[in-house]
Order: sequence, then C-alpha cells, then structure tokens
Amino acid sequence: MPIRLFFEQHGEALFRDQEETVIDELTLAPDGVPLVIATGGGAVLRPANRQHLRERCTVVYLRSTPEELFRRLRHDTQRPLLQVKDPLAKLRELYDERDPLYEQTSHYRVDTGRPSVGTLVNMIVMQLEMAGLLNPPSPEQSPVNPV
Repeated sequence: MPIRLFFEQHGEALFRDQEETVIDELTLAPDGVPLVIATGGGAVLRPANRQHLRERCTVVYLRSTPEELFRRLRHDTQRPLLQVKDPLAKLRELYDERDPLYEQTSHYRVDTGRPSVGTLVNMIVMQLEMAGLLNPPSPEQSPVNPV
C-alpha cells in the first residue's frame, strides 16, 4: 500500500508503530549478513528506532538542506507530510526537528548537495573504508561504475 494511502486510512501513528517493528526486526539480522536499510525521514522520531539503529548498525546520515529537498520533491504528490500549502516551510520544520536526531543516531554524515548517486555512493564507501568497516576494492573492482 502506498504510504500516502496508509496515512489516510490508518494514520501516522500506526505507520510509525509498524516502522518501529520492522526496524527492530531488520537490525537483528545475523552478523555477517550484508544489509542496507534506507529508512524514511521520520524513522528517527522514535527513541527505540534511534537506539536500535545506533547500537546494531552503522548509520550513515545523508544530510540535505530543506531547500535541496524541496528542489527534488516539489512535484512529489506521494509524501503525505508534504501535501500542505507551503511544503518548503514544512521541510524546514521537519529538518529542525529531525536533524539533531539524525546527528545523535548516525555514525557518519555525508552532506548530499547535488552530486550524482554514484558520487554519493563512492563518498559513503570511502568513509566506511577509512573506518575499516569495508575492505577496499581490488583494482579491477569499483564500488560504483559511473554511468
């Protein structure tokens, strides 16, 4: 079910309850199982989510300014929290609320700006390699093949 429809039919509170359950389950994956979890922006609102992510995972915060998010999302009609008269003001409000929580939860931060997806992935991989969490690729491998 699309998130917007879920919010309309069941409300944000039930969505956050289910999100918390899924994050708890996914972050208990056995050691050695490679897993990437791309949470929704509000996942950090719940203390249990912050704790599970911080203690059980390596969290990379992809930080974007409200203005950059607005540029990317201004035509998006599926994000329920942005279906308001002034989406940029709402993004600023959400950023003010969530940024400190992401800073508290994350182990690493990458400021996204406007680089390509490939460049962002390479930035993340380099941070994880420098931290000793990933082995550097062999010369014939590349974390991301440029398109």
